[in-house]
Amino acid sequence: MAEAIYVGGLLVATPLLDDPNFRRSVVLVLEHDEDGGTLGVVLNRPSEIAVTQVLPSWDPLVTGPPVLFEGGPVQTDSALALAAVLSGEEPLGWRRLRGKAAVSRLGTVDLDAPPEILAGEISQMRIFAGYAGWTAGQLETELREGAWYVVDSEPGDTFHSDPETLWRGVLRRQNGALALVANFPDDPTLN
Repeated sequence: MAEAIYVGGLLVATPLLDDPNFRRSVVLVLEHDEDGGTLGVVLNRPSEIAVTQVLPSWDPLVTGPPVLFEGGPVQTDSALALAAVLSGEEPLGWRRLRGKAAVSRLGTVDLDAPPEILAGEISQMRIFAGYAGWTAGQLETELREGAWYVVDSEPGDTFHSDPETLWRGVLRRQNGALALVANFPDDPTLN
């Protein structure tokens, strides 16, 4: 398990976290500053809204499922896109995440740029409505309260082909007792 919050790391909701915005969620940390707070996106909440309904020009570049993902409860009327680039270059309209090696080819997309600029440069892309955000010290408090596990991400996490299974999958690959949490029942009272 990772020691601290860092860009490119994952926040995995513990079974104790019952906030409907984050229940069994996996959040990719996009920005973290101890003085300024933390920003991330929930990776495993596909919506039923097709990308073609909101940003049709970006639809051909989106990795399936071709829907908007619910990135978090903050500014749900705005969109944020993540894309993986094919090479180590930093193309126009794309800004690299400054984190560990697992996200070295991952960055944010300027959705105001023409999609044609990035069409030949990216291998995968997802668009998120809203984001998850914590003020300075807020996430650290939630960690102490047992709401989150901080774990390393793997390259396939951001564009996981079956987002609904991501929470269990991330937990299963952890060492020791943490892997057992993946089998925690949805409703322990029915156990």
